[in-house]
Amino acid sequence: MTVTREQFVAEARTWLGTPYQHQGRLKGVACDCIGLVICTAQALDLTEFDIRDYGRRPDGRLRPVMESQLEHVPLLEAQAADVVLFVWAAVPLHVGILTAPDHVIHAYLPNRKVIETRLDDKMRGQIVAAYRVPGVV
Repeated sequence: MTVTREQFVAEARTWLGTPYQHQGRLKGVACDCIGLVICTAQALDLTEFDIRDYGRRPDGRLRPVMESQLEHVPLLEAQAADVVLFVWAAVPLHVGILTAPDHVIHAYLPNRKVIETRLDDKMRGQIVAAYRVPGVV
């Protein structure tokens, strides 16, 4: 199955305001950053994959999972609906979905919910990889 970038972003936006909860997977109730990506793809019948064997503390497993399930794209070629990987404190530990070249939607603990925000210079500097969800065109 294939979906457009616009459809993928539109589905991700239906999660806006969903409270943040580690390993949450229920729209309007709770989700975390990887849950947002997984559930958006699942809602559009792009995958049945899920991952739940991760702790609250970063352990280095996020990037290999991203590499195994998504298609790597060069950072400069990332577009709306692509997934970006952030490194904080030298560890890849957060993901978001680009909604425009300078905006991202993500389940963000400090805001305690799914938000869409502008990528400022600091956040942009923390992006270390970009990925395309298979089936998004």
